[in-house]
This record gives sequence, structure tokens and C-alpha cells, in this order.
Amino acid sequence: MILQNCREEGIGHYGTRLQELGISHNTIHAYAGESLPPLDRYNVIIVGGTPVSVNQIHTRNFLLKEGRFLKKALRRGKPTLGICFGAQLLARLLGATVEKNPVKEIGSYQVSLTAAGRQDSLFRGFPAAFPVFHWHGDTFAIPPGASCLAMDRDCPNQAFRSGPAVGLQFHLETTAAEASAWADAYRDELAAAGKSKASIVKECRAKEKEMQQLAGLLLDNFLAWAANGLKQ
Repeated sequence: MILQNCREEGIGHYGTRLQELGISHNTIHAYAGESLPPLDRYNVIIVGGTPVSVNQIHTRNFLLKEGRFLKKALRRGKPTLGICFGAQLLARLLGATVEKNPVKEIGSYQVSLTAAGRQDSLFRGFPAAFPVFHWHGDTFAIPPGASCLAMDRDCPNQAFRSGPAVGLQFHLETTAAEASAWADAYRDELAAAGKSKASIVKECRAKEKEMQQLAGLLLDNFLAWAANGLKQ
């Protein structure tokens, strides 16, 4: 199940990989008021992004409902992958804080695996450092008992795994077309970061093929972990 939290932010290359694998999936447009289905209908959950801060979810009733839904999913051990806002929401549900990052990250960046990340099956087959796409101003703390799996210079916490939850601050799934749509939708944020639509689309396009390959690999690793009963 895909929980989509705004119109502009789908799951891009992850969706392409699901199609390649022949895995059926439903997208719940939570932001549009679609009802959350019974948990037992789905094997895994992917939680997408939104420009709303996790610390402001009380201003969006659908996000409050989603938070309660995901808390129940985590209690039941349902494998759940959170992307950007989705990762921040999972971190908060697991007892971690979410705060403003000193730097708003928008565009193409490079993240590096930590020692824990290099040993984690989620990143099996990954290089020590790899390209990602960013569009975020907040950052999550690592939940109690979990480890930071990836980091970059301006935002140290880029990935974690805790129980059935995986959180990714970064995007591997973003296409150049989606980067263009985000630039149109979030013009004020783009201007505040001192970047142009043309520059971030160019940055994303230059790394898109590599990110697509890594997105497929990460999803394969995540699904294998889920199918193996969350055993690494």
C-alpha cells in the first residue's frame, strides 16, 4: 500500500520497480480524503512526502488519522518504508524528535553509508556513497535503539531502521519530471534556497539513471527483508 500525502509527490522509480516485479499495489490518496483501508489487506506500507512539517500535522486531519493508522501498523510489525516526510513521521511515532535542519536541502546531493549502514541488508549492493535528490527543511533524530545508516555533510541523519520501520530522508525515486513539478509547486522554497527550476531539473536528470537503479535495489532489499519476517 502506498500512502500518498500530497498531489505532487508519488513514488516515482519505486512504482516503476513494483510494476517490473509484477507486484500489485494500491495508492491511497490520503490528502484527498480517501479512507485508510484495513491493515490486514497489505503486506507492506510505503509512506510518501508532503511539504507539511511533521510538527504541524495537527493542522491536517488526514495526517492525524494517518499517524494513528501507522502507529497501529508498527505495533503489529507491518514493514513500513517512510520517504522524507514519511520517514520523519515514523521517527516521531517511534519516540524521536523532528526539528528544523540548519540547511534546507534542495536538489542533488551525495549521501554516505555509515558503518552500520554498510552492514545493513537494506543497502546490500550499494556503493559507500551515492547520489540522491533532496527537498526538505526538517530532519529527524534517530529513534531510540536504532542506528543512523546514512548521512551527508549538511544533514547527518539520512536513514534508519527500527523494528518494522525504515526511514529515508533522501529521495532515490524522484524523476526529472517530478523535480520539475515540485519546482512549480514549491516556488517559494526554491527561491529561498537560491536555486532555479532549471538548475534542479538539470541536477536530477544528470543522476536519474543511477538513482533509478539504486531505487530498484533498495526496494528489492526492503521487500526481501519484509518477506523474510524482518530478519536481516
